Amino acid sequence: MKMLEGVRLATEQIRAQKLKSFFSLLGVIVGVMFLVLVVGVVEGVDRYMRTTLVDNFIGVNTVTVRRWPRNDLNTSAEQRRAWARAPRLTYDDLEYLREEISLPASIGAQSGGGGEVESPSGLKVENVRILGATAQMFDIRNWGAEEGRVFSRAEDEQGTPVVVLGQSTAEALFVGVDPVGKEVRIRGFPFRVVGVLEEQGSFLGQSLDNLAIAPARSPVQSFTNPRGIVDEIVIKADAPELVVPLQQQAVEVMRIRRRLRPADLNNFAAETTEGTLGFWNRISTVLFTALPGLVGISLVVGGIVIMNIMLVTVMERTREIGIRKAVGAKRSDILVQVLIETITLSGIGAVFGVAAGAGVTVLVGAVSPLPAVVAPKWAALGVALGLVVGVVSGVYPAARAAKLDPVDALRYE
Repeated sequence: MKMLEGVRLATEQIRAQKLKSFFSLLGVIVGVMFLVLVVGVVEGVDRYMRTTLVDNFIGVNTVTVRRWPRNDLNTSAEQRRAWARAPRLTYDDLEYLREEISLPASIGAQSGGGGEVESPSGLKVENVRILGATAQMFDIRNWGAEEGRVFSRAEDEQGTPVVVLGQSTAEALFVGVDPVGKEVRIRGFPFRVVGVLEEQGSFLGQSLDNLAIAPARSPVQSFTNPRGIVDEIVIKADAPELVVPLQQQAVEVMRIRRRLRPADLNNFAAETTEGTLGFWNRISTVLFTALPGLVGISLVVGGIVIMNIMLVTVMERTREIGIRKAVGAKRSDILVQVLIETITLSGIGAVFGVAAGAGVTVLVGAVSPLPAVVAPKWAALGVALGLVVGVVSGVYPAARAAKLDPVDALRYE
């Protein structure tokens, strides 16, 4: 009954003094709203990095052999010098790995570049991401053809000038026309279109479908890398538990290939998905820890405002409290009643804050490249923090009300 009475009095106070209640709850509303928004954006980016980035750029269950790693922030100057002096990866390295890797895996290679693609009608698409890849990369990256087909291993090995286009590139070059079988020019070299990839989506607002993939040994190699050179060799394990052993074996094979002595540092990098995402893992940990703490400052301010408002409310209701004590109410009854009212006020502010934060998060996800998502656990945390603010900010006013002398309270004007 005490709980229901406290909630009823709190809601009546909000209805009777709407403007005053709004400003008293504003700190909690804003604090919880930004907590939900900020964490929603961070969590959305985190999910995005672990799905889109991995699927399209790194690969699932893969080991990537490169001249140097994508992230070298925590490496020594000596190791960086070893990478700088390292020879570039070659097709011979690719074939050597294929021969020596004993674990079940798919092995492919790719090199990247960019440029202009032109259709026979003269339509051009600029800044196309152009990849020279081996045929195995379609399986490794899970790239499937929506129209036509991907190129074969025979076409790859013979360097046949065929190409698989991304959807946006194909649509821009062949408006209302089936592109399969047509010819395009990539930096002036003719290629026959054999397929169009399934839609890849976008990454941080940049389309992943503005793409052209040709056999690595085709004329595309003239503007991706010097002949015989590849940017990276990608090895995909048949099962997740084989990734670490596969990485270890790839390192051993490459060290033998490079004739490195036991004391020599690796003059190549062999990265797994988790290793590549290590930098982002550190950033996301800091963000998930620091940002809610910074946003929590506004909750502290909101708690102070609520405390002041409740102190004023206790003063205004001094005579009422005196009457309650005169008819038998105990100090604990008064304390609990005021505390419940404070928690109710703060809880209502938290609920409004969660609703506002969820709405803004959805809006940010819809109108910006930031992949924001509404995370239920953080919404629940926002409400919980609001209730905690209510408890903390209500203790002092409740104690003040409970200590009032009934005689003095009845004489208060």
